[in-house]
Amino acid sequence: MAKFLGLDCSTQSITAVILDSNHKTIVYQKSLSYGKFLPEYKSPDGFLIHPDPLIKHSNPLMWASALDLICQTMQDDGVNLAEIAGISGSAQQHGTVYLNKDFLREDWLLKAESLAGAVKALLTRESSPIWMDSSTFADCRRIDAALGGPEQVRLRSGSSATERFAGPQISRFAREDANAYAGTAVIHLVSSFMASLLIGASAPIDHGDGAGMNLLNLSTLQWDAELLAATAPNLDIKLPQLVPSTHIIGEIHPYFCRYGFRKATPVIAWSGDNPNSLIGVGGWKPGTAVISLGTSDTFFAAMDRMATDPEGYGHVFGNPAGGFMSLICFKNGSLAREQIRKQYDLSWQEFDTCAFELTQPGNGGNIMLPYFTPEITPLVLNAGPVFEGNSMFKAQKSAAAAVRALVEAQAMTMRLHSAWQQQKTKKVRVTGGASKSDGICQVIADVFDAGVERLQISDSGAQGAAMRATQGGGAMDWASLSRSFCACDAGKTRKPIPANVAIYNELINDYAALEKSITG
Repeated sequence: MAKFLGLDCSTQSITAVILDSNHKTIVYQKSLSYGKFLPEYKSPDGFLIHPDPLIKHSNPLMWASALDLICQTMQDDGVNLAEIAGISGSAQQHGTVYLNKDFLREDWLLKAESLAGAVKALLTRESSPIWMDSSTFADCRRIDAALGGPEQVRLRSGSSATERFAGPQISRFAREDANAYAGTAVIHLVSSFMASLLIGASAPIDHGDGAGMNLLNLSTLQWDAELLAATAPNLDIKLPQLVPSTHIIGEIHPYFCRYGFRKATPVIAWSGDNPNSLIGVGGWKPGTAVISLGTSDTFFAAMDRMATDPEGYGHVFGNPAGGFMSLICFKNGSLAREQIRKQYDLSWQEFDTCAFELTQPGNGGNIMLPYFTPEITPLVLNAGPVFEGNSMFKAQKSAAAAVRALVEAQAMTMRLHSAWQQQKTKKVRVTGGASKSDGICQVIADVFDAGVERLQISDSGAQGAAMRATQGGGAMDWASLSRSFCACDAGKTRKPIPANVAIYNELINDYAALEKSITG
């Protein structure tokens, strides 16, 4: 058998991708949104409405129902699930699920009619805080203080104490509902919770997703005793064991045979959506950076050694292919591009072609700090763009110069705030809607002095999970998987232009100085 299933439990939907390792093709792909297909959970955008805008939770029973739903859908679509040789999964990072001691029993799924029905009585917390939650500021500061400052937390866990991360979320729960916390026998990430459903047992947490908790020591790849103690009482006995991302954690539970899965189908450890996406776009090997041009722009890359961002903006997770990966998020992505387009009444074609034809690399020294919304990299709480240059540009009367300045700023800030990795970027893989722009891709190529390859992969998390199942099942290695499923159109590759590279090597110093004048 040569077919491998990847599942992705994301914020708004569940997705299935099946790869055929013999024919090097994707043979099935489907996504089901929770809002449309599971309306009973009253989560049209994947999370529960709450009067406090800082609190963002989801119902974990929705994720359990979604797993039943996608399995039923595959069966209804005529997929012969008995042919699946291995399964792995991806899930939104940082979310946590809290369960009682009965979840550790071997028989909790044996007579179940549905996954949600089986899990409901096992929850010690009805809702799960997810990555969008920002309600744990006090807990982050308390954890920092207990370790001697944010730098110590960062050096151990790869990130400063971060509000959305699992550790601070567990800390708040333990403080505010001590009885429920005491009755919690195991705390899972969304990824390990979904993996647990598949095998009918408490699954381990992989290094990739475990790194997004402020609890895992990346130097030892073990739970850090001091971080655990600073977070919540007796946390060491409530966390699953840690395993490499390639680890086979068990076999599919007989419950899933109703959908046509064969007994003993191996399940490979699930991981977070970012580690899976790194694999899914072929970025598993150091030297290749991946830039996702979405609502927020995201930079992530495999790392050949452990390093942390001294400024605390970047995060370090485990790379499913081994080693580590970085992740840096910039909130002013497509939101800023859309703002400039509307401000100057440009079509996207005008944004892309006219601006780059009417301006030159370096933009005549005109620089913009594109903080149209509060920024997290670098930290800028007071929104508002900054225009520095000639009088026309500063008066915001030049559309072409504004577009050029925005695109150059977005590329330079990514280069500037990824330099802590101290490794040469040999090529950049770009995804997202703005990757269609030749002008944007050329600026990225020139700023990074690296070839830019464009990918159009819609479900990189699920595809990465399917690729991980294929590798974990021994059917293909990482290099072969990337060649087969992450190929780029050579005709759309943009190469750096040496003269432009030299211009940006100078301009980035001016950009860094302007940014420093704003952020301190």
